[in-house]
Amino acid sequence: MKRIEFIKSSALLAFSGSLLNFQKADTGLTNWAGNLRYHAKQVVYPTTVDELRKAVLEIKQGKALGSKHSFNTVADTTETLISTSKLNKVISLDTVKGLVWAEGGIKYGDLGLWIDQRGYAIHNLASLPHISVAGACATATHGSGGTTGNLSTAVEAIEIMKADGTLMMFDKSNPKFYGAVVNIGALGIVTKVALKVYPRFEVTQEVYENLPMSALKGNIDTIFGLGYSVSMFTHWLDQNINQLWVKKKVEGTFKPGPKTILGATAATTNLHPIKLNSPINCTDQMGVPGPWYERLPHFKMGFTPSNGAELQSEFFVPRKHAYEALLALEKLHPEVSPILFVTEIRSIAADELWLSPAYKQDVIAFHFTWKPETEKVMAVLPKVEAALKPFNYMPHWGKIFTIAPADLQSRYPKFKDFVALAKEMDPAGKWKNGFLERNIYS
Repeated sequence: MKRIEFIKSSALLAFSGSLLNFQKADTGLTNWAGNLRYHAKQVVYPTTVDELRKAVLEIKQGKALGSKHSFNTVADTTETLISTSKLNKVISLDTVKGLVWAEGGIKYGDLGLWIDQRGYAIHNLASLPHISVAGACATATHGSGGTTGNLSTAVEAIEIMKADGTLMMFDKSNPKFYGAVVNIGALGIVTKVALKVYPRFEVTQEVYENLPMSALKGNIDTIFGLGYSVSMFTHWLDQNINQLWVKKKVEGTFKPGPKTILGATAATTNLHPIKLNSPINCTDQMGVPGPWYERLPHFKMGFTPSNGAELQSEFFVPRKHAYEALLALEKLHPEVSPILFVTEIRSIAADELWLSPAYKQDVIAFHFTWKPETEKVMAVLPKVEAALKPFNYMPHWGKIFTIAPADLQSRYPKFKDFVALAKEMDPAGKWKNGFLERNIYS
């Protein structure tokens, strides 16, 4: 189904995690996948901090809008959307402190190229280089690495414009910094961030096919230790991990990986995670070395990422429960696989960020890329969440979920501290929307 057909054929849907409304909005603006039409009366596109301040002071209520990659209403509003797409410049590179300062609306693909040309890199990237830095950090979006943290953990300082137009800078000398980074849009609009940089490096990417799920028992650490970044993909058919993607730092002379790993065999051609799709949009594989910003993502910057018309959910469980959680989900394969494009399984290291699912614990993520069959997806999601409930799962803030707010809030030890910070930063509720009212302030 083409994306425009998907938009036209969709209907109104409400559920507990967020609200997807497919009715026409005044702006006609949709999110990245086309499953959500925003409800805003207007959209403004400031190009400078002064223009941003003017817009903030004029509006009654609003939300920052990044690269529109959220699948729920976390960034929706019935008033004014303030796009950060033109606040997308690199500000400076501090080689002494090892920091790059950039405006919040810059995309990782653009930032990556800029700093690579100057001999630097950031530690991790998501599967898509098309997402904005501020948006990715605000929802704890992440790359996949057994010993590396999500994208938010690269932040060393963050500047946020409050509802009154003033700027508030948070760095690690301020304990509230750890609540400000993963802020889900509740504190204000991110104007700039400082990310930790490292010497540039090259990466190779090798893909293996048909890893038996049974091989994961007792081998989770081994599998995620195979490279700098490792991802598994499954269609939940035949108790099989269809593809194992292993990304390695190039250190010295490159040596190809083994031909087999725990029963999986090395692919002989480039592959797309969704088995039937062409790999033309994917980053180069077959052990061909390339710069970090062209290998850590799964998809190339110049192409439409992933599948296009789709829905997405992602759930995190403590890494110690990875295999048991996998088995619990596998039992749902008769209902999941027919409406699924693919599930990615990856590991994220523990961090100190209050609303991060990896707060003080290593986690495994189960990322579901669903076919655009809304009613069927919404019918099976509660079953997926029920299967993961014994493992104290947490959903991705920007994707589709159905967990009750009280349960969601109970999963975060610093939740009350975050609410206090949000009220301190936005006492009049200028940045509130339906998503926050339900999931944060309820």
